[in-house]
Amino acid sequence: MKCTSCNSGDLVPSFLEGLFRAHTCSNCGGHWILIEDYVTWSEYNKESLNLDQAKSSLDKSLEDSKKALLCPVTVIIMQKFRIAHKNDHRLDYSPRVGGVWLDPGEWELLKQEGLATCLNAILTEKWQKDIREASAKDTFVEIYKEKFGDEDYAKVKAFREWLEKHPNKADIRAYLLAKDPYSALK
Repeated sequence: MKCTSCNSGDLVPSFLEGLFRAHTCSNCGGHWILIEDYVTWSEYNKESLNLDQAKSSLDKSLEDSKKALLCPVTVIIMQKFRIAHKNDHRLDYSPRVGGVWLDPGEWELLKQEGLATCLNAILTEKWQKDIREASAKDTFVEIYKEKFGDEDYAKVKAFREWLEKHPNKADIRAYLLAKDPYSALK
């Protein structure tokens, strides 16, 4: 098989860190792994994963392949899946084959982020939905901070949290929204 990323290297059988079967590009060093092999390994060997080594070995120049990649088996465009909401890095996945392309350094990134033991979960709709929801929340936080200012946003947020717990929250809301809250007294 030819490399899906650099298109010049061959994917040669290997073991990712000696942990599970992979095919590694002879040119760029990327890895093609099958989720089936990963799941089999993860069921029995999670404790053998050295997460401390990942923190020191991660290359700071790690780049995510932005272009669409073709599955090396089916030659169909692979889907991109974000790994975490605070990290825009994406993995390339071929659902027809159940294969994942890891750019050079992505395995170390997964270990550093504490995600190496849940690679198959990253590829689920629930994981991706949770990322989208968290990202949307962050976007709204930034919009409100821009509108109110950081200090006033913190005050409004604290007030909102207090109000939600208050037993008379409906009356307080009515009071706040009334044009003249004292008009009923006249």
